[in-house]
Amino acid sequence: MTDAPSGMRKGLANYGDAEFSLFLRKAFIKAMGYSDSALDRPIVGITNTFSGYNACHRNVPDLIEAIKRGVMLAGGLPIEFPIVSIHESFSHPTSMFLRNLMAMDAEEMIRAQPMDSVVLIGGCDKTVPALLMAAASVDLPAIMEVTGPMITGSYRGERLGACTDCRRFWAMHRAGTVSGAETEEISGKLAPGPGTCMVMGTASTMALVTEALGMMLPGGAAIPAVNADRLRHAEATGARAVALAAEKLKPSDIMTEAAFGNALRVLQAIGGSTNGLVHLTAIAGRLGIDIDLGAFDRMGKETPVLVDLKPSGQHYMEDLEKAGGLTPVIREIEAMLDTGCRTVSGRTLGENIADAPVPWPQDVVRPLAEPIHQGGGIRVLGGNLAPNGAIIKQAAATASLLKHAGRAVVFDSLRDLAERIDSPDLDVAPDDILVLRNAGPKGAPGMPEAGYIPIPKKLAAAGVKDMVRISDARMSGTAFGTIVLHISPEAAVGGPLALVEDGDQISLDVAAGRIELLVREATLAERRANWRPPEIPGSGRGYLRLYLDQVLQAEDGCDFDFLRKTPRRTDTA
Repeated sequence: MTDAPSGMRKGLANYGDAEFSLFLRKAFIKAMGYSDSALDRPIVGITNTFSGYNACHRNVPDLIEAIKRGVMLAGGLPIEFPIVSIHESFSHPTSMFLRNLMAMDAEEMIRAQPMDSVVLIGGCDKTVPALLMAAASVDLPAIMEVTGPMITGSYRGERLGACTDCRRFWAMHRAGTVSGAETEEISGKLAPGPGTCMVMGTASTMALVTEALGMMLPGGAAIPAVNADRLRHAEATGARAVALAAEKLKPSDIMTEAAFGNALRVLQAIGGSTNGLVHLTAIAGRLGIDIDLGAFDRMGKETPVLVDLKPSGQHYMEDLEKAGGLTPVIREIEAMLDTGCRTVSGRTLGENIADAPVPWPQDVVRPLAEPIHQGGGIRVLGGNLAPNGAIIKQAAATASLLKHAGRAVVFDSLRDLAERIDSPDLDVAPDDILVLRNAGPKGAPGMPEAGYIPIPKKLAAAGVKDMVRISDARMSGTAFGTIVLHISPEAAVGGPLALVEDGDQISLDVAAGRIELLVREATLAERRANWRPPEIPGSGRGYLRLYLDQVLQAEDGCDFDFLRKTPRRTDTA
């Protein structure tokens, strides 16, 4: 048996003559100034996700230089290549719509170009899962490096961070307590430098669960983007990528079912973003692993929230880094983890924990006996309104609203929400339940982070700070409130959410894990017979057509069916 091609011989273009293909490839790569000696080394690809639109990735060029240094010191040849870059605030209609496109781009570029291993540089919310989805599908030795969180800002002596404080100040502006001029001034203080949101948003969540999953070198999840340690970690990542190529340690060797169990438990312990569940489900699906929502819910009952970070707590990511990063978290829950799982470090998770620096006094990660929230950060809900499931970030909710019944105030679409939420004529009271539909994977399209439905302006001005809000949309990990998300099936495919009408009674009981529409079945059957799916403009062509044809529901990670290792549908060509 001959060895698989490596280096410049990997994945040759098809000209009908392999040696000619290699000759031609070398001729063109030498135009970049490489010597024959350099071209004989193992090749480490480096994804370049920098963009002028993406402040979260502003430090990517510096990370690439550090990674290259590590690769060359270890005897490899680093070659960077561009792929799609996604930023939350610069992605229409929503970044989630583009996550699968980025995953496809990364997968095909890794397949198409010669490399023996690849360093994946992510940061902003959807980039890390997209890159891990690609790595899982290609199954080439891969290692993740993240851009790191921003440092905090300051406004008139108050410490600030994107984007929990963005939402807090905007809510105050809507309530009339912060002026327009002040919001402009504050906008220059919320994101004071490069990196991702410095609260427990999706970017921070994905960085921490990626380290727990074993796809990042220990200690990398929480280092701020501007710290020198960030570059040292990148250099070590480049050196390790060369070793991964020699060891042929693949993502499928690391991202096992047990490793996903570790990542999901860490998701609960950190009070992570609800988006983390969707993304981990999508990554696992690329490897033929199904995430059991019931098992995840049971993990939550066993695993308290230990990390005191906004929006569930008070601190920021730079504080978590000073407290030791992920290490004190996994030390607290070590007995609940499978510490035998392999990691990209070449050691097991348990060995990484044992090799970490000894703990020191800190107040960011709580001991198991003194959590900031008992019972897990995220709760899975069932019931007749969510036959395939829904979730709530209970750690960031108002305790008094976790068991509540109220009258539905229904918004039929994102446009309807925008047009009516601030109307003084809106028939709404503080005890009502705000309902948004047609904002799911297909209906929006792209399942935007619109689940954080704003408090109607007239109620906000009267001092109302939270209400029960439900939708088939997502919510940013930086957001807070009593908000039920990911209701499945979504309204756009005929789920029960499509049948809710103004004035219907809805019951939420988080402790019981239920959300119920209190309407007679005969009435629902009549409404179902009259329901028609919404029209989505532009759905006849391009990426949108592919997206609508293939996207799955939240419980399957909103991945494309044909990209899963085991497709869900039988009617897909």
